[in-house]
Amino acid sequence: MGRAPLNEEKTSRMPRLRLDELLDELQARIDDARGTRDRVHSLLEAVLSVGRELDLTHVLRSIVEAAALLVDARYAALGVIGPDGRSLAQFLTVGMTQDEIETIGPYPSGHGILGELIRRPEPLRLTDLGAHPASYGFPVGHPPMRIFLGVPIRVREEVFGNLYMTDKRGGEDFDAEDEAVLTTLSVAAGVAIDNARLYEASQRQHQWLQAGGEITSSLLSGTARLDVLEMIAVRAQQITRAALAEISVPVSETELRVELVIGRGAEKDTGVAVAVDGTLSGVAYRSGNPEVSGDLSGDARFADGPGRFGGLGPAVAVPLGTAAGAAPGVLLLARAAGEPPFTDAEIAPLRVFAGQAALALELADRRRDAELLALLEDRDRIARDLHDLAIQRLFATGMTLQSAARLIEHAGAAERVTRAVSDLDDTIKIIRSTIFGLRAKEPEPGPQLRARTARTVGEAATSLGFPPRLSMEGLLDTDVPPAVADHLVAVLAEALSNVARHAHATRAEVNLQATGDRVTLTVADNGVGIPEGGRRSGLRNLADRARAVGGTLEIHAEPKNGSRLTWTAPLDH
Repeated sequence: MGRAPLNEEKTSRMPRLRLDELLDELQARIDDARGTRDRVHSLLEAVLSVGRELDLTHVLRSIVEAAALLVDARYAALGVIGPDGRSLAQFLTVGMTQDEIETIGPYPSGHGILGELIRRPEPLRLTDLGAHPASYGFPVGHPPMRIFLGVPIRVREEVFGNLYMTDKRGGEDFDAEDEAVLTTLSVAAGVAIDNARLYEASQRQHQWLQAGGEITSSLLSGTARLDVLEMIAVRAQQITRAALAEISVPVSETELRVELVIGRGAEKDTGVAVAVDGTLSGVAYRSGNPEVSGDLSGDARFADGPGRFGGLGPAVAVPLGTAAGAAPGVLLLARAAGEPPFTDAEIAPLRVFAGQAALALELADRRRDAELLALLEDRDRIARDLHDLAIQRLFATGMTLQSAARLIEHAGAAERVTRAVSDLDDTIKIIRSTIFGLRAKEPEPGPQLRARTARTVGEAATSLGFPPRLSMEGLLDTDVPPAVADHLVAVLAEALSNVARHAHATRAEVNLQATGDRVTLTVADNGVGIPEGGRRSGLRNLADRARAVGGTLEIHAEPKNGSRLTWTAPLDH
């Protein structure tokens, strides 16, 4: 009887302990439910945030940031699979500073664990990265990483890329719930990426149509050829987000010349010769089809001139036409290193635009041909007038003076009259030569040297801001060999380009004459001259062209007194 209270107390304490356990378990379940609710809420917010973006770059950045936040990862990355389906074309990171990124060096291209997800696009969870057979190790300067979670991102039926998470904060492993959350986000990410792509494609199509309309309008209003070329290059650069837009035109079967550059290198690369063999533009020109490079500055297929493209990566060259080797030019577009490559979706409208550009150039050529025909007709009229009127009157005047010389008794006066008759005779010869030049027809397959020279000088007026003065003398179209004429026209274009870029001149004179056994080109200006230590590579190109045909190059320049370039070549080379 005396021990009954103790048993009663013990019996009454056991239900209380059980109740406390039940309450603790209930609280834990409530906390779990609250955590699950908060996580679901965060996931929904992340899905809505990703879905609000329409710019693809912003969409990708939002996806990787949301993923890192949802699974509490210290480091996160999103890798976009390239067109080859085996490597990464784009890589976005979260959790690393800019200094760490620069120390590590180039972004990964898809080896090791990253490549494992490319080869097998299924969720992958690891507690130790280094223990996996596909582990490739880390580069010097890379922060240590141990645990890993990766899931693929699918856009419709295509694997667009992968999400990579490492090192959960607090040191815990990624669990099945983390994988489920990340997989759910990847589905929403695929929809957001698809929407962004569709929006980007529609915007790009609108921009191409608008650019085509601008070019057509410019053609109908009679805009100069060089201005149309500039509009083509500028619009293509803007729409494709390229760092460089370059238009090259053929000058021979083996050589193109850079006629226009927009973006980096615009000043130094204008007028540069581009070989058809060993260059991206040359391959596109010869094949008549677009040619693509993933890394223009390091592509081993295009060894000629990689120094011009340092720092540039993905590139595409599109012929301005459809026939191989007959295109009036080539449009080259290049993005900065590390930028996404040009896709088929971008190249398809670019080809259509290039066709419009080719039509623009052809119409400009036809308009120029019409102007040239009017000029030739005018020349014929002038030649007739010179022959029927000026020469006959000069000849009659000479005969009169010659007859009068017999009647002059003063020896000095008679000598002066005789000299005047000789001068008239020389003048008649010069006029006859001029008439021959005015009446000369254009031989096949291309225009005469006179016409090519006049065209080059006329086109330079836009960049100079004033028309250069041009004078020509001699049988340029018959005596100058075609090879020498090609070099001469290229030298003239480069010389006028140098005047426009560097001389700050207000006047320029071009003189071309074929006399005796040589052809001589002189380009003079009243600019600032050639400064000491100035860029000389362009002048070296002109000297190389002179040596190639057995000629010479002379430069005379004085500070603030302008410069004079004299380029000569033998006519029998």
